[in-house]
Amino acid sequence: MVVTVSLPQAQPRPAPPLFAAPVRNMAFSNIISVSPPGRLKWRGQSYRCAVGRAGIVATKREGDHASPLGCFALRRVLYRADRLAAPQTGLPVAALAQDVGWCDAPEDAAYNQAVTMPYDASAEMLWREDPLYDVIVVLGHNDSPVVPGCGSAIFMHVAQPDYAPTEGCIAMAQDDLLDVLRDCDPQTQICIMA
Repeated sequence: MVVTVSLPQAQPRPAPPLFAAPVRNMAFSNIISVSPPGRLKWRGQSYRCAVGRAGIVATKREGDHASPLGCFALRRVLYRADRLAAPQTGLPVAALAQDVGWCDAPEDAAYNQAVTMPYDASAEMLWREDPLYDVIVVLGHNDSPVVPGCGSAIFMHVAQPDYAPTEGCIAMAQDDLLDVLRDCDPQTQICIMA
């Protein structure tokens, strides 16, 4: 499945050749699309979403606050078992542990991977006081292989109540995110378009 994200005032441009072939060969029903102005489309439904505060970029860099342009697999779902039941989905699902972080230090061997906190290099704590990471969908961005500095921790997660821009992730209302996940499976992809 593919998700498309759009941003206001963005100039349409074709998907890079790297991503054009998978979209062409994939059944439309398996693609979540994200496009400006912050709309996510899935199986005939349209949902509001937030994207990176710097917009959508073709060349993602660590710390640029932008969402990456392209199509990405949905790797797995993590959730706060102390706050909600396991999401219903065809994707792999695991309860989030309190000591899980995500390494965002480009020079570290665990860059763009889950780590156990505390961690010696820079890493984001996934167990948060706010509800933003109550549901996390790990996207297959910069993970096969991991390229140092090309972006880390690109997720779909719960949006802030005002849909404030993210650091590069795609964020939705929790009920909407759970609704989208219900029909996702390992072949689903999200396509983020400018």
